[in-house]
This record gives sequence, C-alpha cells and structure tokens, in this order.
Amino acid sequence: MTAPNTIATPLKDITAYVPVDDRLATSGQPTVVQFKDIAAAGFLTVINLGLPTSTGALSDEQQTVESNGMEYIAIPVPFEAPAREHYFRFETELRARRDRRVWVHCAMNYRVTSFLAVYRMRVLGWSRRDAFAAVIKVWEPDQVWARWTDDCLNAANETTAPSTPSPTA
Repeated sequence: MTAPNTIATPLKDITAYVPVDDRLATSGQPTVVQFKDIAAAGFLTVINLGLPTSTGALSDEQQTVESNGMEYIAIPVPFEAPAREHYFRFETELRARRDRRVWVHCAMNYRVTSFLAVYRMRVLGWSRRDAFAAVIKVWEPDQVWARWTDDCLNAANETTAPSTPSPTA
C-alpha cells in the first residue's frame, strides 16, 4: 500500500529543477518528454539561456517547445563570456511575462540561477546574501560570473527598464 500524495511529479526529475514560486521554475536542460511535462504543468513560456552547443542541447528545441503550445525565447549566453546585454534582455523578457508561468533553463541551471540572483537584487530589492543563497545551492560562481554580476548591478542606469515593476505594466 502506498501513502497518499507520495507520487513524485515528473518535474522534479528534470536536471537541477528549482521551483522558484507559483509562476517561475528553473532547471538544467529538459528532454523532449520533459518539455511535454512542463507544458502539462501549465507553463506558457520557456526561456533558454544555454547555447545550441551546450551539454544535452536539443537541436530542435524551439520546435519542441512550440509544438507543446508554449512560447520559446532563446538568449544564448556563452558560459565563459556572459555579458550584461544578455541579462538586460532576460530582465526585459521576464518582466513582460510576470503574470505568466515561465520556465527558464540552461545546460545545468548555473547561468539561470546567476541571472535570477541579479534579477532579485535589481528588480525585487533583495540583498546580495539572500539573492545568492539560491545560487550556492546549485553551484559556486567563478571569477567570470562574479565580475558579470557586479557589471550588471553597476550598469543599473544604463537600461531603460524601471528599477521596480510597475503595477500596471
């Protein structure tokens, strides 16, 4: 006999899956079947920060995602050379979809957790310590990513995105 509610959801089996809140989840690279599970769970948009050459990348990911009824956004971020422009595009896309269920992934959830840490500090006003608590559960950023984080935070006045979300946007 099995206990009620002990059946695991298929999402927890996705590499480095992190449920952020009721509308946002992150992970490493999902498989074709896992994208079906993501859609079935009610996610409407997939943002991919990985490269087409990243570990496990799907050559037909956009088609796979769209065939499951989800919107697909690719922001390819070179792991050894992230740029603040990548972050500002991510912030713009995430802000525009703040009322939708969004799944963000890369190869291993390293890029994504770092992007979300910057988002939490810039947009949500979190402290650096609190924002990076989620990052260190997944990986330990190196010097490249530490410099990138500082660059994004120091460039706050160089983007047209408001520093706090507008309740009417």
